Amino acid sequence: MNGMDGSSLGSVSGSEGVSRAGFVAIVGRPNVGKSTLLNRLVGQKISIVSSKAQTTRHRVTGILSADNVQFVFVDTPGFQTRRGNALNRAMNRAVSQALAGVDLVFFVVEAGRFSDEDRAALDAVPLETHVVLVINKVDRLDDKSHLLPFIDQMRGLRDFAEIVPVSAEHGRNCDALVAAAAPLLPEGQPIYGSDEITDRGERFFAAEFLREKLFRLLGDELPYGLTVEIEKFETEGRLRRIHAAVIVDKPAHKGIVIGKGGEKLKKAASQARIEMEKLFDGKVFLETWVKVRSGWADNERALKSLGYE
Repeated sequence: MNGMDGSSLGSVSGSEGVSRAGFVAIVGRPNVGKSTLLNRLVGQKISIVSSKAQTTRHRVTGILSADNVQFVFVDTPGFQTRRGNALNRAMNRAVSQALAGVDLVFFVVEAGRFSDEDRAALDAVPLETHVVLVINKVDRLDDKSHLLPFIDQMRGLRDFAEIVPVSAEHGRNCDALVAAAAPLLPEGQPIYGSDEITDRGERFFAAEFLREKLFRLLGDELPYGLTVEIEKFETEGRLRRIHAAVIVDKPAHKGIVIGKGGEKLKKAASQARIEMEKLFDGKVFLETWVKVRSGWADNERALKSLGYE
């Protein structure tokens, strides 16, 4: 998919004019800001964001081309350690598969916090892989003097190629992150066109944007038993006609998603449609409904049919 806005980052180039291009996995436990970082680096929203774990369930590729350097970022699901159903196994497989084919890893942690979940995610990164430690959310540190001791603590865990504190939400120091990482990419020609920002298609983003809005509106009412399936996607010039089914696990969940008088589903669909129109650069007609598919999150065949890897 081609981008409209391009990247908001400053000029970046390979060392001594050498062309560089490579794949970079963005890895970490859930909710450390991986998707926010990807969106900031690419300069456009391509990975959905909410405060809920499991918001990112698929690998999402974002492309940053600047001067003679191209980063192909892979935003991975947060490494799952608490739930053992088929959905979580699929997400962890997505992480492992992404790590197997990349040139560099951005390992993201939250400033001042390193938990057992962070450790499990770091242990999943092969030792031979070059890793840049990205310390995110530095703007939320109450006492900034705690940052340097935290960096020293992290240095003892692994031989990181670079350590860069950032605020992905506010864009702070993200240009320095890209500049530090550029020389670590292998020499080579661009993998994608300079105007491309992702390898995912519009159908994928339609499902993801609707799921994000539902996650945000439903709060803790239905945290994990929900996904979205696009049943029809038609393009007529700059108009998209999209039919989306919201899949839930239990009949009782159907009413929760729809809301009183259909209010919640309508609100989620309206918000998702606005974001689709911005990304697709055209009008969207979005029709939604809710279907019950019991046990979908623990059914390998169902997950495959829904596009989970």
